[in-house]
Amino acid sequence: DVVYSMQADEAVNVGTDDQGVVIELASSAFYKPGSADIRPEAFPVLQKMAQTLDSPRYKTYVIEIEGHTDDDPIHTARYPSNWELSAGRASGVVCLFIEYGMDGTRMKATGFAETRPKVPNRDTNGAPIRENQSTNRRVLIRVYPMSLDERKEMQEKIEIEQLISEEQEGIKIEQLTSEEKESPGAQTQSGEASDRRTQ
Repeated sequence: DVVYSMQADEAVNVGTDDQGVVIELASSAFYKPGSADIRPEAFPVLQKMAQTLDSPRYKTYVIEIEGHTDDDPIHTARYPSNWELSAGRASGVVCLFIEYGMDGTRMKATGFAETRPKVPNRDTNGAPIRENQSTNRRVLIRVYPMSLDERKEMQEKIEIEQLISEEQEGIKIEQLTSEEKESPGAQTQSGEASDRRTQ
């Protein structure tokens, strides 16, 4: 299994809302308990997501990462509260996507702690509902179109990057051609050819 002994379709849920695509990641599959550290088993799934979101089709889309927790408090040196934990999980995905080559200017990271549960964390008596708490521990990846101004700016940036890439490729080709001409082997062959012509 790709993600923490789970099938990807059990750990990832893809839907839509009025803004665009919403990808929901189950925290238990992607993170260690009480931590924003991403499980190594989850890297292949996140890398594949990054490759898809970095494709030409989504180049002019905003990628907004949201971190959500349940209502159980956390008090550690690294995570004094659920705010730090949720924000850490969201920003961790952003940093990983950037590492995989995505443009950081397209992305946002937000932590909501326990303020936006999908389902009630507790029953009417105040007792925790463990299954619901697990559901509420999640990270959302929202994918929606940029504004017209943002899209124009991004397209101009992409065009500039393409021009720079083409220029760098041209320089590399020129350097390789020059090196081939100056190599001892090329000079020897040229000399031998010249000797044959004079004979």
